[in-house]
Amino acid sequence: MDDTLTARAGWRDALPTVFGYIGISMAFGIVAKAAGLSTWLIVLISAIDYGGSAQFVLVTMVGSHSSIVAIAFAVFLVNARMILMSMTLAPYFNRYSLWRNIWLGTFVTDESFALGMSKVNVSQNRLSFPWFNTVNLVSYASWLLGTFLGAVVGGLVTDPSKFGLDFAITAMFIGLLIAQISSDKTIKLALQVAVVIFVLVLIYLFLIFVPKNFVVLLVTICGSLFGMVMKRVFD
Repeated sequence: MDDTLTARAGWRDALPTVFGYIGISMAFGIVAKAAGLSTWLIVLISAIDYGGSAQFVLVTMVGSHSSIVAIAFAVFLVNARMILMSMTLAPYFNRYSLWRNIWLGTFVTDESFALGMSKVNVSQNRLSFPWFNTVNLVSYASWLLGTFLGAVVGGLVTDPSKFGLDFAITAMFIGLLIAQISSDKTIKLALQVAVVIFVLVLIYLFLIFVPKNFVVLLVTICGSLFGMVMKRVFD
């Protein structure tokens, strides 16, 4: 097996995301604690849902006494983008069994998807189960650790933004985006910049007219379609 696609390489490649994960999951733990949830219930939410922004939506709706159906539907909508990401990743794992694919898909996140796409650019369009599974599990473990720490100190820290924890996930995404753009030599830089600008403009406009819970999903779909059309133009 290629040394860049081993479990050991997965540990190394996942480390940059660990700090962002711990930061934002601590923020979630603090917010959930402020909402009156117990430490172990907060950790259980992260363990079962593991949905990033969807978890903040869940806690907010629980605090406002929303119905179970409304909460489940909202969480599904926020996480619906994972369907598109999993479909993009699936062809790289078609040599593995169905159960291994289900296992990988269960732990896919925005960050592990971005790492996977960056790895494809430097590994001759290949991914491996050991590498991606390690990336997923390291990310998952750091998310649970951060959640627990946030829940424990939740009574002491009432405003996560004072420590910059609310910006951790944004900073991590910026780093991953730059790494992916700089490493992908198969797509013209002008096309990548055009898609990024299009997405930023679309987010700004959608936040004015569209409910926040729908923005990520709609922008993901529109951005993907725009990129597909523009790739034909640039090619």
